[in-house]
Amino acid sequence: MNCETYSAKELFSRIEKLNIGSVKLMEVCGTHTMSIAKSGLRETLPQNITLLSGPGCPVCVTAPEVIDEILSLARRDGVIIATYGDMIKVPGSRFGESLATAKAEGAKVEVVYSPFDALTLAEENPDCEIVFLGVGFETTAPGTARAIVEAKKRNLKNFSVFSMLKKVEPALRALISEDGFEVSGFLCPGHVATVIGADAFSFLASEYKLPCVVGGFEPKEILFAIYRLLLQIESGKPALENAYPNGATDKGNKLACAATDEVFESRDDIWRGLSELSSSGFKIRDGYSCFDAERKFGINYKRTSASSPCRCGDVIRGRISPPECPLFGKACVPENAVGPCMVSSEGACAAWYKYSF
Repeated sequence: MNCETYSAKELFSRIEKLNIGSVKLMEVCGTHTMSIAKSGLRETLPQNITLLSGPGCPVCVTAPEVIDEILSLARRDGVIIATYGDMIKVPGSRFGESLATAKAEGAKVEVVYSPFDALTLAEENPDCEIVFLGVGFETTAPGTARAIVEAKKRNLKNFSVFSMLKKVEPALRALISEDGFEVSGFLCPGHVATVIGADAFSFLASEYKLPCVVGGFEPKEILFAIYRLLLQIESGKPALENAYPNGATDKGNKLACAATDEVFESRDDIWRGLSELSSSGFKIRDGYSCFDAERKFGINYKRTSASSPCRCGDVIRGRISPPECPLFGKACVPENAVGPCMVSSEGACAAWYKYSF
């Protein structure tokens, strides 16, 4: 049985007939968040079904103190920051400060589309230090790892990676362990599952007795995954299901995982909204330490005590929906964002603002 078995109309009809009461489902992928908002799924589903956005946007979960260190690095003479476009406007702990403002003040910031573009920058600018901002989850870790291996082969001494790569599982465990966390099931990220395998999410069902379904990204694929989640809830039999078999296997991509493991090891890492989580990040191994920007530039994070009315942390944790933030659509809009959830192309606030506001 797969998504093609039913029409969207039949799926909606079947969902309406389920005896499930009020349920809350959480998607853990920014692409799911955008697709749900763009297609109007949230508004089309029965009112007893609430869809929450979790920590599925890697840009959004980057802590403000990390952004502060990146901004400090960007202002150093001879440094060029190479970054994906989503990071340009992410604010640090001080309102109005971002890579965009730093660039306007003279910092050298280049938007790239892959870490290999940053290698080209290093070759073209031998007198500058190129620092690639490695942001993402398990999905982008293999590509970043291969770029580091290639930098070693090319002997690029002016290239390094600022690793902000994170793992999904520790964040989900942290959420579930929070007091007052109420989610009936998880729509698991298909992109991550293509790399680490659908089985990587089995702990949700086996340990926490929570239904979980790995889903694709087209609206009908998401609707089908939601239907499978709701069937589990109705039956009271939580399990892991892979509703994205064309994209994700149970065991994942062994070559991609091997590439990641060659270059990276686990480390404790800080998340916006979730504080520091054990073994939740990727640290560059000693064998590639010369490409580790944190070691190369002696970066030590200074924990920020700055307070803000921005509630991105609560949005990431599924505690509120974006419109419940007092800044949403007022002081915080895409052109002048206060928090990263309004900046990123996968951010929940950006999705709500663009398609539901």
